[in-house]
Amino acid sequence: MKISADALLFDNDGTLVSSLDSVLRCWTRWAEECGIAAEDFARVELHGRPADDIIADLLPADRRPWARARIDELELADVPGGVKLLPGTAELLAGLPAGRWAVVTSANRKLAEARLVEVGIRPQTLISADDITRGKPDPEPFLLAAERLGVDPARCVVFEDAPAGLAAGRAAGMRTVALATTTDRSELAADIVVEDLSAVSARVIDGEDGAVEITARL
Repeated sequence: MKISADALLFDNDGTLVSSLDSVLRCWTRWAEECGIAAEDFARVELHGRPADDIIADLLPADRRPWARARIDELELADVPGGVKLLPGTAELLAGLPAGRWAVVTSANRKLAEARLVEVGIRPQTLISADDITRGKPDPEPFLLAAERLGVDPARCVVFEDAPAGLAAGRAAGMRTVALATTTDRSELAADIVVEDLSAVSARVIDGEDGAVEITARL
């Protein structure tokens, strides 16, 4: 299946890199330190959401500043050895001009950059939780990425593994490619669903200013 686009917008965790074990390890320890009951913690969706939103679901306002600082500390300390490239990531990004793709993540900038540097990815455009006021599933992160790249949102393709991120892409008026890396296919609503980025290839037509032809092997 082929799609023509002017820009590719990638979620990071679960799309470009795998950090799920690190996320679970750090947030579980954090919940224990905060005295959060296991059943309450289990009810909260962690993946694909900003840390501030997760914390707000679990703690009163007066405890949130310390809690945010603590999860940031835990996750940054866990980056070395806690992040790995997912299949197809390096190959796909290597064929794209720097100005035709962006990383759009729910992590804060410091953590996102640390995870990306750990696996050798240095995007020209990075949208993090620090850049927005409303996180996924709100479309703001993806719309900001399109604006920074100077591209019509309708000409962007979003690559996501989390339902919240896919909902954000759809709300932004963008086409979506779901990766079944962290979520069952039955829960992924997207234009295309693939196993991971090894099933996706891209080439720029007519030079760097031309459209990007994306091919997905279903």
